[in-house]
Amino acid sequence: MDVSQAGVVWPLQTAVPHKCGRGISREQLIRRLAETAERGGFANALAALTEYVGATHYLLARHELSQDSGLDCIVCSDWPFDVVRRLAAIVVGLNAKTTELEKCLAVLQPCFHAMPDDVDLPRGVSREYCVVAFNVGRTRFSLMLLFPADVILSQEGLRDIALLAAYVASLKTSVDVRQERECELTEREIECLFWIAEGKTSEEIAVILGISRNTINNYITSVMRKTATRTRSEAIAHAVRNNLV
Repeated sequence: MDVSQAGVVWPLQTAVPHKCGRGISREQLIRRLAETAERGGFANALAALTEYVGATHYLLARHELSQDSGLDCIVCSDWPFDVVRRLAAIVVGLNAKTTELEKCLAVLQPCFHAMPDDVDLPRGVSREYCVVAFNVGRTRFSLMLLFPADVILSQEGLRDIALLAAYVASLKTSVDVRQERECELTEREIECLFWIAEGKTSEEIAVILGISRNTINNYITSVMRKTATRTRSEAIAHAVRNNLV
């Protein structure tokens, strides 16, 4: 939904029509992926893959992380948060009903699903979304794409980006393992996150915890630094995805 970016706000606006399947060439794509890999720009790499195939927005799901809430299976996304939350439960359910043989046969095979009728999308965006599954070691991922209604996605291009997404995901997985200890939150920071998610202000949290408002703000700043988030809303989304609150 990481879904570090599942909480990104996506305004409902008219989608820009795409007249061709690929906005950049394969050579340009590979160069961009090499550049983003050096800088650790996972979201930028997924955006480049999305642009290459002619889609508009990406969502990457990691299936063995699926829990009852569903949101924790979202690794990274620029879909609107309400759509991520609505669709996450569906993704979890579909994965649970799929046999191991079906999962193996579906790898690198693009498939299309209809968006639920109660989901609001920008005008011009197809109500179908594309799913391409791939594996990194024993871990199964699905790259889910939104695309304009006037675009037919290339099957070959989709298989290309699935392979490249597997490469990018493998790089991120190794980085996450190294950074895991560096990003651990303290009990007090998690406590502040909980109260933020409950809609409390810094002043209210300070009264609840019996410490100063400035100290609360320092804890919140530390949380956003450790989770690489920019706002309290993004920090809450990170906490939900990682079962912290």
